[in-house]
Amino acid sequence: MHLSNIELYYTSPELIKDDVLILSGDEFHHSVNVMRNSVDDLLYVTNGAGSIFKVQILKVRKNELTARIINLLQFENKLNNIWFCIPILKNPDRLKFAFEKCVELGITNFILFSSNHSISKKAKPEKFQNTLLSAMKQSLRAFLPKILSSGFNDIIELDGSKILFDQNANKKFEGKLDFRKPTYFLFGPEGGFDQTELESVSQENRFSLTENRLRSETAIIKCASLLKI
Repeated sequence: MHLSNIELYYTSPELIKDDVLILSGDEFHHSVNVMRNSVDDLLYVTNGAGSIFKVQILKVRKNELTARIINLLQFENKLNNIWFCIPILKNPDRLKFAFEKCVELGITNFILFSSNHSISKKAKPEKFQNTLLSAMKQSLRAFLPKILSSGFNDIIELDGSKILFDQNANKKFEGKLDFRKPTYFLFGPEGGFDQTELESVSQENRFSLTENRLRSETAIIKCASLLKI
């Protein structure tokens, strides 16, 4: 099954049983009321856990539809161990843009964090969930990204490698790493990292992305595009 020029819908794994699934909520509304799908029509639905189903609509009720699974594509999340630690930015639209483009490029794990120079200190991860969902469907991805919140120091304490981006670092990031190991990419906020934060990551794990200075969201997207699997 080759995916191209299709409309992709999402349903939670709990609404899939044997060879039947249910589409409800906003996804049902878009399918039936916007796209005008009806009984016997074919749809493509992901469970956000690596599967995309080709289904045929069996029943349409007031608030949900039932469909029979007739084909399945299963995908591997090759970036499952990669975490993009994204600073809370003053402008939420810049955050949404960064999340959207990263999901299109295959990133599925995010941590929204605050640091000493963050202009904005608080942001609710759930505020960006619809952005992640829409980007997954638009780019025909099969993994619904997850987003957590944390502080910089808490991320440093997590098991796994830490890669920090600093404009003044001596090494340039080329996108090569061991994707089998947990790796946390740390991007600086508008005010940059302070000296204590910089020194919490070994110098060999500090990289620059370009010779010129990038906005936070540009650096995030640049890194996502460099990853070589």
